[in-house]
Amino acid sequence: MTQLPARFVEDRVLRDKARAVLAEDIARLRDNLGEQGIASRVSSGVTSSISTRIRTGARDVLDQAKGAAGDRKGVLAVLIGALLLWFARGPIFEWIEELREGFDEADASQDPEAPAPEAPPQGDPA
Repeated sequence: MTQLPARFVEDRVLRDKARAVLAEDIARLRDNLGEQGIASRVSSGVTSSISTRIRTGARDVLDQAKGAAGDRKGVLAVLIGALLLWFARGPIFEWIEELREGFDEADASQDPEAPAPEAPPQGDPA
């Protein structure tokens, strides 16, 4: 049997050590996957990533809005008022409809043949 060169022996030792580390990593990965599945890991990672991006984007928009609002307070007030009216449009329309129904009922309840009330005299009583 021939003797292997020293370099070859050193390389084999390094390879065996790397294989042992890899085998430990695979065993650790299998244990972790047993505790929490791949799907739940991916969904939790995606959810946290998306929520972080949304929070960051919202902060940026808020900072820009604060900067723009300082210069245009009147426009901002009109915009907020318009938004409030838009979101409250349903109750406002219902209220207007109730008022119209009330006026219609009042007009219908008046007798058209009843005499009109007399107006007070406008002359000099002297």
